[in-house]
Amino acid sequence: MRQPKSVKALEDLGRVQLSENFFLRDFLYSEIAIIHGFQNIPGDPDLAIATGKVLCETLLEPLQARFGKISIRSAYRSPGVNQFGNINKLNCGRNEANYAGHIWDRRDAEGRMGATACVVVNRFVPYYEPTGDWEAMAWWIHDHLPYSDMEFFPKLAAFNLQWREEPVRSIYSFIPPRRGRLTEPGKANWDGRHDEAYAAMLAEVG
Repeated sequence: MRQPKSVKALEDLGRVQLSENFFLRDFLYSEIAIIHGFQNIPGDPDLAIATGKVLCETLLEPLQARFGKISIRSAYRSPGVNQFGNINKLNCGRNEANYAGHIWDRRDAEGRMGATACVVVNRFVPYYEPTGDWEAMAWWIHDHLPYSDMEFFPKLAAFNLQWREEPVRSIYSFIPPRRGRLTEPGKANWDGRHDEAYAAMLAEVG
């Protein structure tokens, strides 16, 4: 499939169903693109669709099935949008670091496919805001879903959730006072179950 060059072609691309509840259009919105006049459109639609389908089917659909509605905060970024965001300190990493991440239509340096979406679990917010317990959601996902990387942010406990071939399964947080690496391969807390870490959250969130 070629990169869309017309409204109709972009409409058709947006109508591609990635999973039961998600279409590609859900992931193309970008404040950077809107404000600064970029087109946030995949240059390789076929690769973006392929990676987006796995992200949705293996991570987003199971997450939504368990906790209800999830909101997409940021997802696909074209290389141009991401580079502009990085240069202008708009919370975007380098392009090379975002291949197979927010840049769905580029493989990473090792040739692996991947895709990232920044999401908010709506029902989790009323639990998180008074407790600050972002780790509860992090450990639930770690125990139940085949993610590669998660990064948690202070507002609404939004987090980057990445699917990638050959997943790393690493969790990082920018939320004070417990900023830093929660787990990664080699850490003592990486293996096994972590039910006690999210028991209170499940009791409240359901």
